[in-house]
Amino acid sequence: MIGSYVAVGDSFTEGVGDPGPDGRFVGWADRFAVLLADRRPEGDFRYVNLAVRGKLLDQIVADQLPRAVELAPDLVSFCAGGNDILRPGTDPDEVAERFERAIAALTPVAGTVMVTTGFDTRGVPVLKHLRGKIATYNGHVRAVADRYGCPVLDLWSLKSIQDRRAWDGDRLHLGAEGHTRVALRAGQVLGLEVPADPEQPWPQLPPRGTLEIRRDDVQWAREYLVPWIGRRLRGESSGDHVTAKGILSPDDIRMRIAAVA
Repeated sequence: MIGSYVAVGDSFTEGVGDPGPDGRFVGWADRFAVLLADRRPEGDFRYVNLAVRGKLLDQIVADQLPRAVELAPDLVSFCAGGNDILRPGTDPDEVAERFERAIAALTPVAGTVMVTTGFDTRGVPVLKHLRGKIATYNGHVRAVADRYGCPVLDLWSLKSIQDRRAWDGDRLHLGAEGHTRVALRAGQVLGLEVPADPEQPWPQLPPRGTLEIRRDDVQWAREYLVPWIGRRLRGESSGDHVTAKGILSPDDIRMRIAAVA
């Protein structure tokens, strides 16, 4: 019976790609918090989301980890290192060493620390060449989890989110349905009964022609890829002027989810 939960991470945990009715993002961690809150007496659950998009591992450790340690919750979800792995020249072995130091700081104060692996990027045009690097980092994350007794939210093996309908238009962040399926899988990882199967098959789609695929790729490159590359070249981050969501009420999350359902 988890009575308090702190979410630590980057855009994935902030919920980018899953907008609520007010423009703020919801995301898998908020949805997962509702699943946890449903198992507690009303008002007897505390949830804090510290995640901020675009943050690197060291920034997460500096800005979010002390707050998570201070709160000492029953559960922490820790998803970090993905943005480091995407950067050219980074060594997944070295990133994993820094990741382990963060887990070593969290596990003595939190009841449970749940870690996440990276996605399988085989279907992401601009990231598929990093698939081997991500797999290497995932291997380290699983090894760290074994050493510290952490449950693993394995995104690589969640086949349903490899469907393009699970993703936002930018192809870099999950959409609402993708975040929902991750929240359900997180519940399964902790042994909860969840209201739906995260691997439920998607409805069959009609085949797409080559011209349609090429047109979508060109539009995506113009709208998302070019700006993303531009930010990298300028040394900017999408989270430079973003603050964490902080303390959230499960009731508020439920209402925001219902408003866009």
